[in-house]
Amino acid sequence: MDSKALAVMLIVGVIAGFLASFVVGGGGLIRYLITGIIGAFVGGFLFQASGISLGIGNPLINQIVTATIGAIIVVLLARLIA
Repeated sequence: MDSKALAVMLIVGVIAGFLASFVVGGGGLIRYLITGIIGAFVGGFLFQASGISLGIGNPLINQIVTATIGAIIVVLLARLIA
């Protein structure tokens, strides 16, 4: 993985975590980053496993939306367990 791909992944993670915090609440920059990156994996896996395609033309926006939905799921599951 090159540095450009890593930077894009981190930016997508922060944006997704930030957007997820509006829906489920709270956190700082590190929490946004962690939940966004984990959410990207969870959202990507769930969308691919269920065959859901968002149909958004821009791949970056598609990644952000998928990661945000995954981050929301991760935060809700963490709160359910805690």
